[in-house]
Amino acid sequence: MATTQSPIGDKYFPTSCAAPAPRPEEPVRIVPLAVAGVLAAGLTWYVWASQGAKFGVLLLLGLGLGLALFHSRFGFTSAWRQLIAVGNGQGLRAHTVLLGTAATLIALIAGTGSGLFGSKPAPTAGALGLALFAGALLFAIGMQLGGACASGTLFAVGSGQSAIVLTLGGFVAGSVLYTWAYPVLSGWPELKGVLLADHVGWFGSWAITIAVLAGIVLATRTVQRRRTPPPVDVVPTARGFARVFRGSWPMLAGAVVLGVLAAAVFLVSGGIWGITSAFALWGAKILQVFGLHPETWEFWRQKANATSLAAPIWRDKTSLTDIGIMIGAAVAAAAAGAWKIHSSIPWRTAVAALLGGVLMGVGARMAGGCNIGAYLGGISTGSLHGWLWGVFALGGTWIGLKLRPLFGLANPEPTDSVC
Repeated sequence: MATTQSPIGDKYFPTSCAAPAPRPEEPVRIVPLAVAGVLAAGLTWYVWASQGAKFGVLLLLGLGLGLALFHSRFGFTSAWRQLIAVGNGQGLRAHTVLLGTAATLIALIAGTGSGLFGSKPAPTAGALGLALFAGALLFAIGMQLGGACASGTLFAVGSGQSAIVLTLGGFVAGSVLYTWAYPVLSGWPELKGVLLADHVGWFGSWAITIAVLAGIVLATRTVQRRRTPPPVDVVPTARGFARVFRGSWPMLAGAVVLGVLAAAVFLVSGGIWGITSAFALWGAKILQVFGLHPETWEFWRQKANATSLAAPIWRDKTSLTDIGIMIGAAVAAAAAGAWKIHSSIPWRTAVAALLGGVLMGVGARMAGGCNIGAYLGGISTGSLHGWLWGVFALGGTWIGLKLRPLFGLANPEPTDSVC
């Protein structure tokens, strides 16, 4: 049995064989890069000029998130699939670096009351109840069928992956479905959320979070040593200094950059980085274009939601970072020579993408967030609901793996050369 080291050089994370050598990157895609670059610059100028510096900076942060997500190919869906299917915990260990980085910086920001552009840090504790558990379960099933999580959907769309466009369409449709069915899907039994900082202060909250994350690293080490899984596949990469701009970045480097950017969103806006609330907003605005009236639904009659629906999307924090992620990923993919549109999608893959998107849209709204807003946002701010979201998402991942073969989607196997 051969062993390979993890990205942090720890010999205690063995794999069944050595990971393949990365292939060289393809030539830069000049036209897509020029289009994405002009779009990034033009939209940033427009938002900055029309809405102000705060919203312009949020769009810039979204562009940075898209670059980092693509360059590091940072995966949530694949990380949970690899862990459950074959016991490879490399992806989950990268999650702990992301969560630890964000938690450290957010604790400093919240603990000192720091904020830019007049914002004040306002972490909140998500409610604990049936909607959270069911929503996380549905979301995790959906991401295994749809092929991407919330952040993965955006950066995959930006990099030209056609099947994921269907996932995004299903995501928007599922989000709209939730807002329409809000009277039925809300009001389920729940307990008040728990924010650790309210009980042990921000230092205590940070210390507990880091301790649990260290425990997860040890647990994945134990699992991986027992199961000796295949190594994680590698992607084409540039060499030397060009790797900074053309990828691919080590996943742990991507985790640190994403953690810093997530904290920057918190510093600029006063709230956590989120993704999926924008999909409901986009869907409602699309319905209005076609003469329908979602503003009459109970969900959109609530004060905060009504204000968002009445305002332009350029004043919606989540819409700005989401749009930035797609454009930033397009820039990164074109620079790496990886931007391409696939014209042929197997029908079962298309069905899985749409269904997975719908499940994620409904699940994210039920749970009050996705792998970013609930999992990353919850854990990094010391909210107990983030940890519970992760536990139920692991359960949903197991169910999703059982369903994937029905749609012709493969799962990692212990005998594979890569997972």
